[in-house]
Amino acid sequence: MKPLTEQEIRTAFVNCTKGEARRLSVPRDLAERPWDDLDYLGWRDPRAPHRAYLVTELDGRPRALALRCPSPAPMQPRRGMCSMCLTSPTGGVSLMVAPRAGRAGQQGNTVGTYMCSDLACSLYVRGKKDAGAGARLHESLTVEEKIQRTVANVAAFIATVTA
Repeated sequence: MKPLTEQEIRTAFVNCTKGEARRLSVPRDLAERPWDDLDYLGWRDPRAPHRAYLVTELDGRPRALALRCPSPAPMQPRRGMCSMCLTSPTGGVSLMVAPRAGRAGQQGNTVGTYMCSDLACSLYVRGKKDAGAGARLHESLTVEEKIQRTVANVAAFIATVTA
């Protein structure tokens, strides 16, 4: 993924208003992010842990989603499988819910999927972050094929939100 600026991120949101995009918290460490290892940039809002954001590049342009998710629980995290990277990280997965774009979203319609709670799918797939014991099933796919699958899953989720 190519590095993005705060302004590029804010203008990429497809399922919130321009005012909401202007007010949301963008990570301050954009320059330090491992852009070459990211299929999407994902983060949780430190001021509102029930909010998360995802930005990726589709058709040469950044696309971003505002997501709602449960606040991280101090109890045992939910150990399930992420729909994007097919990992079961020890940090758990969360149901990430995106308001649909346009009129459907204004009427309250949403789309949800289970994702890594820390939104680190790209790093898990590449082996750059340890997902914990038993988190990855043995597959005959190469890392590049797993990356392509993750990219396709993220693109399909965004397509569902914007349909």
